Amino acid sequence: MSDLFLPEKYTCFKAYDVRGRVPEQLNETIAYRIGRAFAQHLSADNIVVGHDIRLTSPALCDAAVDGIRDAGCDVTHIGECGTEEIYFATFHGGFDGGLMVTASHNPMDFNGMKFVREGARPISGDDGLPQIKVLAETGEFTQPGAAAIGILKRDEDKSAYIEHLQTYVAKDALQPLKVVVNAGNGGAGSIVDLLEAHLPLTFIKVHHQADGHFPNGVPNPLLEENRMATAEAVREHKANLGIAWDGDFDRCFFFDENGDFIEGYYLVGLLAEAFLKKRGPAAVVHDPRLTWNTIDIVGKLKGTAVLSKTGHAFIKQVMRDHDAVYGGEMSAHHYFRDFAYCDSGMIPWLLVVELLSNSGKSLSQLVAERQAAYPVSGEINRSVEDAEQVLKNIESCYAAEALSVDKIDGVSMEFAQWRFNVRMSNTEPLVRLNVESRSDQSLMEAKTAEILAMIEG
Repeated sequence: MSDLFLPEKYTCFKAYDVRGRVPEQLNETIAYRIGRAFAQHLSADNIVVGHDIRLTSPALCDAAVDGIRDAGCDVTHIGECGTEEIYFATFHGGFDGGLMVTASHNPMDFNGMKFVREGARPISGDDGLPQIKVLAETGEFTQPGAAAIGILKRDEDKSAYIEHLQTYVAKDALQPLKVVVNAGNGGAGSIVDLLEAHLPLTFIKVHHQADGHFPNGVPNPLLEENRMATAEAVREHKANLGIAWDGDFDRCFFFDENGDFIEGYYLVGLLAEAFLKKRGPAAVVHDPRLTWNTIDIVGKLKGTAVLSKTGHAFIKQVMRDHDAVYGGEMSAHHYFRDFAYCDSGMIPWLLVVELLSNSGKSLSQLVAERQAAYPVSGEINRSVEDAEQVLKNIESCYAAEALSVDKIDGVSMEFAQWRFNVRMSNTEPLVRLNVESRSDQSLMEAKTAEILAMIEG
């Protein structure tokens, strides 16, 4: 590998994964060294790899494969795929680790990598990533000795994964619903096509073909401007619901039959309900940003709501600790025990379709009652100079009247009729605010404005 663009420090290593601008922060040379460091860190004999639809992904993936093989480790390359396909392949195929080349919803000139160890257990900034970074930067690699370089095998058969997805729903109970699907020219479209033959659904496909040029913008349904195409298609075709994904489809986003976007928070409650009704009482893990709706639904179904710090590595570990059947974050990450506690962007919409089929209600009807019971501000981000001081000021202002204070992730405070969570971004000089109330939209709005005024100074 050439040492072109080889910085002394690799700024592409982030809290949970690798992400950077190509080629300044991430290129084939760096990818080779990361692949080699990854295999050496795991002392792996076999690793599965794949990549998303970005134009730079195949070459970066090939470079990482070369690094893994030079560490004396065999590689199974599953080609173009979604992040959850690497999770599935790792636990289903019994690999020592999995590496996915993706930048998900980041700008077009970015790329990155996500890693898991055996059983699709996470590797993150708290466990594994720092060691891989140091190894990659120093290039102090052990030699595999006289053994030949690792063997490369290609296997792009998705049938086991497609079969597994279908186990989450009773297909005979599904109604012939009309569903708008928007892959955003990312990777989700090919999986919808493979599922289509097995489901009694009619799909209206928007921005369906994978295209790394992103002719309709980077696939990120959290951006308001990216929601219009899905919403309009739902209304035009009088569909039962709409679904949109990010680029590597580990997150999915929902629109009701009116084309209205549904906050991810309410989906956590819906999916918790779906699982507890199917499986009986069990633990459900949720993040601290918005909680009351989830706690209420889980309690009514005799489940146990378990709080976890935000972030996939934390959620997955807490789920393992409590043998939780499901875990959800309001950011549209949904985790499943039967999926090795990993997140999936395909399982949630299958469950929602089943819920719609069984209930006979529309999606807006299913969430309207919950929205009225627990109105929310939605996550509000503000740039600040000193995030830590902002959190201290807010805490000292409300501490005397708070019924409870929790600091598992930022500061959460509860009062009789409302609560809030305010936390710092891991990567930017931002604070993130979420407010909810009990059946009182006006109170929620007033308290949101009150705290925002403090944040904005």
